[in-house]
Amino acid sequence: MSALLPGPTNAGYRGSPAAAWFLLLLGIGWVGPGLIHVFLPDGGAGVIAGIDLGDNPRALIGAFAWAGSTQIAHGLTMIAIALRYRPLVPLLLAISLIERSLLTLTGWVTKPPIGSHHPPEHYGSAILVPLIGLFLWLALRHKDSRTTPTGARS
Repeated sequence: MSALLPGPTNAGYRGSPAAAWFLLLLGIGWVGPGLIHVFLPDGGAGVIAGIDLGDNPRALIGAFAWAGSTQIAHGLTMIAIALRYRPLVPLLLAISLIERSLLTLTGWVTKPPIGSHHPPEHYGSAILVPLIGLFLWLALRHKDSRTTPTGARS
């Protein structure tokens, strides 16, 4: 296993442990839907998202499976970083903030679905943007930033 994963670097992390735990939950939250998109017969497009599969269901189901594959890989990366490579937590949270902000923007503003129906992901992304922002802020705050090396408050 050491050939695949280098040794842990958690000792170098100075941010809030809550941010790393949030990233772990976020990663698990990525893997779950990814598995649904890859292994459900319709990728969840119809039965979960309520999307009309239209005249070319194979194309939409294929797109869901493709997205699910990337979700699984992305989620596993988040889990590994949260558990073993915590100095990278702020980077992954920043990337997630960009991604969720773009998903929210496209889902609600620039490319909303026709009609009033939004799939669950549109709501989830909108809720996650401020949460990810909060935990990114916590990850960037150094737990020892208010004290000097001698322990006196600065």
